[in-house]
Amino acid sequence: MRFYMLGRVPVPHDSPYHTDERQWGLPGVRCPVCHAIWSIAGDDYPSVDLTHLPPVEQEKYSARCEEDYAEFERLREQVRSLVPPGVHLWPGTGFGPMTGSARGTFGPLVLAHSWTLLMQREPLERLQAKGLRGLKGCRAQLRFRKKNPPELLELEVLPRGRVHPDCLPPERPVPCPKCERIAWTRPAESELILDASTLPQNLDLFRLEDFLTTLIASERFVQAVRTLGYEQDISFRELPVRTS
Repeated sequence: MRFYMLGRVPVPHDSPYHTDERQWGLPGVRCPVCHAIWSIAGDDYPSVDLTHLPPVEQEKYSARCEEDYAEFERLREQVRSLVPPGVHLWPGTGFGPMTGSARGTFGPLVLAHSWTLLMQREPLERLQAKGLRGLKGCRAQLRFRKKNPPELLELEVLPRGRVHPDCLPPERPVPCPKCERIAWTRPAESELILDASTLPQNLDLFRLEDFLTTLIASERFVQAVRTLGYEQDISFRELPVRTS
């Protein structure tokens, strides 16, 4: 099986614009051991609804820094049962639908960021009808100033798979024993290698566990997108896969 990294095309066919907010999210945190103040991007779960929590609790899931690490851990465990099994829930993890304002023309598939994929409903349903696995769309709450705006769905993309150690520095930083932060940056696209033993066999779209802003598609996904003519605003770069 071949795998591809998703990216934007240099000259897009359409010209969409939107702001990007989210109703809830785990706060950033100050680690009492490594003393880093940090949060991540790319780990978002638009299907997670926190309206069952009291308003005073919902307010704690906001873009801020939590100084009390024990409180951060409490907030994280409070929502763990609502997210897919096995996900880590890093500081900054987002919950709830994408919100904000939007304008312009949106194609069938749009990378809102390198780590956020939007689809219109019909393209998503046609891709699902081709048997692609793990495509879960959640309606984005973007506001348009025009009649008959498009219905945009954000794909909830799970973290699965890792890069191969051969494309990482030989002397890699050790994760913090408390917050598990690793102070490294992703290798350049031309240097990325996927670890075959970690790649999911039941998903045709996923993000890398160790570099969450990197979306990966299976060969099946790429072929379906190209067959249906949905490739005008998105690019696919094949990545090498290596066994340990």
